[in-house]
Amino acid sequence: MVKKIIFGLGICGTLLWADVSMERKIGQMLMVGFHGTHAKPGSQICEDIRRYDVGAVILFDFNPVDKSKPKNIATKAQVAQLTRELQACSPRHDLLIAVDQEGGRVQRLKNRYGFYGKFPKASDVVKSGLSQMKKTYEKMAQELKSVGINYDLAPVVDLDINPKNHVIHGLGRSFGKDPKTVTQYASVFIDAMHKYEVLTSLKHFPGHGSSVGDTHKGFVDVTNLWKPVELEPYRLLNHKADTVMVAHVFNRKLDATYPATLSKKTVEGLLRKKLGFDGVVITDDLQMGAISKKYGLKETLRLAINAGDDILLFGNQIDPRKVVSVKRLVESITALVREGKVDPKRIDRSYTRIGRLKARL
Repeated sequence: MVKKIIFGLGICGTLLWADVSMERKIGQMLMVGFHGTHAKPGSQICEDIRRYDVGAVILFDFNPVDKSKPKNIATKAQVAQLTRELQACSPRHDLLIAVDQEGGRVQRLKNRYGFYGKFPKASDVVKSGLSQMKKTYEKMAQELKSVGINYDLAPVVDLDINPKNHVIHGLGRSFGKDPKTVTQYASVFIDAMHKYEVLTSLKHFPGHGSSVGDTHKGFVDVTNLWKPVELEPYRLLNHKADTVMVAHVFNRKLDATYPATLSKKTVEGLLRKKLGFDGVVITDDLQMGAISKKYGLKETLRLAINAGDDILLFGNQIDPRKVVSVKRLVESITALVREGKVDPKRIDRSYTRIGRLKARL
């Protein structure tokens, strides 16, 4: 029997559902990167979104396959057109369209594409004072909204506590060392985004500021460097945060076996039960070296879902030889459910959380 999809919004704005097929619930859990500056009907990304009800996509400017061509971002008008095309592909037109837009080195909407492109990095924006910071981030949010981007994978709430850290400290991505200060500035960022209906994500749980290595490249052990104070921004913002992004850092004190992204002790035990966060948890890119060099695809999916992650990010950005299709992801997770390695109730919980998140838009 083919199951029908029944959706609607309840009086409180909550997404109601019944008899949704398993593969479409799985589709909602996926955030995928793709190649192309358009998403016309019949294109692979459009067909994937339509067929599997993919929940989210992520846009990049840099093209790892052909550096002379844009991946998704070429001009302001083109991005606005692309996001309209992507939403038209979505069965309920509620696709999350994400970018990494922090400021400084990490901003995908660059000046050469017709965007402002001069947003300061976090370590500089704090020098401008709260009033100017609010204006800066509202301008950023307005620009995202103007081209149909509704999900910013920011702010960074990592504490700037290790001067040898190249990924956070070296790029000036942290608001500072003090958790209360970081929380205050992150809150300004979130409020600015919400003013223009853009969702946000605190990153990188349980803390990347103390690390030395780069999880893009491989295994990063923070056991002897990480400090419990790095959890404070997540505790203080647990009711305000839209989503939390989990890092691939390994911390033996939290889990002696798995990195944070794949750790049930870290996601379900620490973030949800101890810190009280019941929103959507998104993984960092599961194709990064810290994961892909140690775990196969199916094992990664099994561990990530069972850890409590809700949105599984596959940017198809890091290694052109390892582009993974939506079809393969959906079929792999469906097989895990069929084999009894993933409880369908886990899928249901993520699907419900994602529905609640989307109802805010």
